[in-house]
Amino acid sequence: MEDAIMYAEDLRKRFGRVDALDGLDLAVPSHGVYGLLGPDGAGKSTTVRILSTLTRPSGGQAAVAGFDVVREPEEVRKVIGLAGQDASLDDGLTGRENLRIFGRLSRLGVRGARRRADELLERFGLAHAGDQLVGTYSRGMRRRLHLIAGLVRAPLVLLLDEPTTGLDPRSRREIWQSVRQLVADGTTVLLTTQHLEEVDHLASAVGVIDRGQLIAEGSPAQLKSLIGSHIDVVVESTDHLPHAMASLERLTGRRPEADGPHIVVAAVDRVPPLPQIVRELDASGAVVRGVGIREPSLEDVFLSLTGQHIASTTPVAAPEAVA
Repeated sequence: MEDAIMYAEDLRKRFGRVDALDGLDLAVPSHGVYGLLGPDGAGKSTTVRILSTLTRPSGGQAAVAGFDVVREPEEVRKVIGLAGQDASLDDGLTGRENLRIFGRLSRLGVRGARRRADELLERFGLAHAGDQLVGTYSRGMRRRLHLIAGLVRAPLVLLLDEPTTGLDPRSRREIWQSVRQLVADGTTVLLTTQHLEEVDHLASAVGVIDRGQLIAEGSPAQLKSLIGSHIDVVVESTDHLPHAMASLERLTGRRPEADGPHIVVAAVDRVPPLPQIVRELDASGAVVRGVGIREPSLEDVFLSLTGQHIASTTPVAAPEAVA
């Protein structure tokens, strides 16, 4: 991929007898948010650790901004920022002092570190708390401070490993706004998350990883189109099921499934207008109590692709709504 700022080819990582990554191919385009989805243990965090040079791969290759993560780790570290779930902050120092330390560690010098700390606190809405001890911060404020600590060197690429895990909705939205600001300024963000709403709001591209491999990729809309919309019908009684199901199969080309009087059918190739569905059901002789068209969610997509819920490692049966 020509415009990829990060890529991995046949990337592998083995821990003992466990293959955390099993031939992962990944291409992250520049100037946007790439969401990496997967259940626990799928290999998301391992991917981030390899791309950030914290872990060496067992095989394959990976590069960030043209620098090989194995052969040129120092060059990679110069162009990336990293923020995960656990903030490496000193509770006994103020937010401003913490950022100044990160600046000094990034070789900005005393004046440069002071200037950068002040700039980041103001830009990301923490100037009012900059001189308070981090130990007094709320969880959302700590997470936001840790995020901007990864920006001290103004990285080309920011890797966010589940940055909003455990946060309340308001704090998550504050993180989202911070991420949008970064992208507007030209930073590329690789985001791993188990919040599907987060990906829908932020990501221009999404990769679904399962068992150490990339199994699907595209925009949120493209991924949703893989399984199509769902038509839900409730008939008066199970006696009306055969006629209603035959009618829905003619309309969609897909075989419906029933649970009691409730019928579900996926409309992947074509979605008939609701009035047409109602007319066809009426013509079939079925007595219908309710009918509706439900757009798929990323949760539906994820469940269809992996057989698992996003936060689960236990396989579950595919739902009726997925044909």
